[in-house]
Amino acid sequence: MTNGTGLDRDGCFVREGSLDRVSAPFAPVVAGLTARLAERFGPGRLHSGYLFGSIPRGTAVAGVSDLDALLALRDEPTDADRAAARAVEDELDAAYGQIDGAGLLLYGVDRLLSEPERHDLGWFVACLCTPLSGPDLASRLPRYRPTSLLARETNGDLHRDLSGLRAKAAAAVTAAERTRLTRGVARRLVRTGFTLVMPRWGGWTSDLGRSAEVFGRYYPAHAEQMRAAARAARTPAAYPTLLDELLAGLAPWLADEYLAVHGAKAPPPVNLLTGPRGGQAGRPATRPRIRS
Repeated sequence: MTNGTGLDRDGCFVREGSLDRVSAPFAPVVAGLTARLAERFGPGRLHSGYLFGSIPRGTAVAGVSDLDALLALRDEPTDADRAAARAVEDELDAAYGQIDGAGLLLYGVDRLLSEPERHDLGWFVACLCTPLSGPDLASRLPRYRPTSLLARETNGDLHRDLSGLRAKAAAAVTAAERTRLTRGVARRLVRTGFTLVMPRWGGWTSDLGRSAEVFGRYYPAHAEQMRAAARAARTPAAYPTLLDELLAGLAPWLADEYLAVHGAKAPPPVNLLTGPRGGQAGRPATRPRIRS
């Protein structure tokens, strides 16, 4: 890595995270995950498992951070697979006070390696996921650079999701519901704002605060809004009114600017429309957003 940009000397992404970076409080959680995956899926079903997020980066905070994992199955996930994943999530959440929830993402190997996913899920596995078990799919994927194509295919769909996010905000009536949604929306906007400028900056970071600061260098008029989103992504309960402000102001502007700069993310192929696509990362029916 050079100059703190998250890239190597060839300008390619340095893979985030390592099992060596898992801090002592979270080592039992990772061990518990590994054991449960072996028990509920086994080698006949599970090709490989990966951690992502703050735990393998070594930045997790006990009692605050969640556990995020991606499972590459030998073929497309079934309802039984999703039920098994939900059971593992619930067991981990109940057994380990160090985490505030667990989320397992399920995908078939063929999809993760497919051409339509080359600059989305493929990049996610190769660059943001830490191998936990099984053969590493990164060896079958290309090296990646912070290009406009990558920006488009990872986060170029905010414009499609705005109406759904507003509907969720209108339906969220309890403080807990709004807190969860604020966290998800804020994280998504910070990540989208960062990838908007990523090719110009020429690097990568998963740090939310730094992401907002890098964004602000290129869009100073919206810098404070993005900083507020970064703060709310970490402590959403402290900003009870911010959700509506973000969805009315920063989000629609960001969606339009993203389209103007990078274009729209390619829609999924018809044969993948029934799969787990769209939405915020963290649960089996969703796909991974760039997140901390």
